[in-house]
Amino acid sequence: MQGITEFLPISSSAHLILLHNIFEGGKLQEVQNDRVLDIAVHVGTLMAVLVFYHREVVTMFRGAGHIITQKSLFATPESRLTSLVGLSSLPCLILGFIVYKLVDPAFFYNPHIIAWTTIIFGIILGVADYVGRSTRSVENLSIKQGLMIGLAQCIAFLPGVSRSGITMTAGRFLGMSRVEAARFSLLLAMIVTSAVGFAGFLDLRKIDNVHVTYDALIAAGLSFVTALGVIWIMIKGLRHHSFLPYVIYRMILGAGLIWFLYLR
Repeated sequence: MQGITEFLPISSSAHLILLHNIFEGGKLQEVQNDRVLDIAVHVGTLMAVLVFYHREVVTMFRGAGHIITQKSLFATPESRLTSLVGLSSLPCLILGFIVYKLVDPAFFYNPHIIAWTTIIFGIILGVADYVGRSTRSVENLSIKQGLMIGLAQCIAFLPGVSRSGITMTAGRFLGMSRVEAARFSLLLAMIVTSAVGFAGFLDLRKIDNVHVTYDALIAAGLSFVTALGVIWIMIKGLRHHSFLPYVIYRMILGAGLIWFLYLR
């Protein structure tokens, strides 16, 4: 499920949380164990995006070298891309550290919040895709515009928002094409998911349960394989189609959750 949903604008976290509730009879296991498994599958999807965008990864490493040698963030196209992705990731990294330290993990496992954010941010995605132009690529983004997308990414700490969905939404509002908005979202995912993986490693050290570790490794491998295929399908699809199928899916999922939680 993580491999399929991580990079689609439909909230992978929402689906993982719902799976926890379904397979655990409506009750969560020890939240810490759930978090470790969820973080492990995020690491698997990180490896998938690193493989898919390996050329950009090489470019960003070159850019880091240029920044060090030339003592400038924007001296070359490579260093500019590295700086753009790095600076745009800062708001989410800072807020993520605060959330990791201060917020009760149970907050992120609330299906009531997911039901409403799935619908609300699905509608916003649809509006952005409808009104957004397709005149800007990643290379044409200004640092200010990159930071705006980075700030939007922080909203994804609300369960059900979708990190990829909100960054693609912001990109479309700023005039990025669908493919380029998805590309920048995936580049940001490299930084953010690396931080999530590091936090997961710290959590693993606290759990004296080898079965959780084995499960985490298996889950990471499965998410890697499925995510790699899904990225290819999504990028190919966005060359010819809009985000409308994802918007419709979010509406159906959100309506189903509301019925299940409040009306049945």
